[in-house]
Amino acid sequence: MRRRDMFRAVLAGTGTLFGLRAAEAATTQSARLKVAYHLSDLDKINFVLGNIKNHYEGTGGNVDIVLVVHGPALAGFKSKGISAAVSGRFAGLVQQGLDPHACANTMQGMDIGLTDLLEGFHAAEKGGVVKLAELQSQGYAYLRP
Repeated sequence: MRRRDMFRAVLAGTGTLFGLRAAEAATTQSARLKVAYHLSDLDKINFVLGNIKNHYEGTGGNVDIVLVVHGPALAGFKSKGISAAVSGRFAGLVQQGLDPHACANTMQGMDIGLTDLLEGFHAAEKGGVVKLAELQSQGYAYLRP
């Protein structure tokens, strides 16, 4: 009789253990992702914006995305002379929650102000690479497509 009670106790404990693991897995699956995209190549703007769009769609919007732009790519986000396609695509991503940051060092070097850029940009005051390192220390995954 005691063996039967011990067997039931082991099964009950195993069920609790599996229940905890299932709850842990569910929490992990629903945890909001944090991703930092790094963009410095002018010719990759459309590619990166497409990746970000796919990232929002692939996660059902369960993601916080920061885009850090520096170097030659920053010129591609100037509001004057930008294509309507890029401007519209960028604005749509900002509406979805994209948090774009422009390197203050690049802005100074290229004589670009925040008012010259598409709406939604913030200045990465310490520089783009510093901003990326800060984001990584805060748990953001780093992507450089």
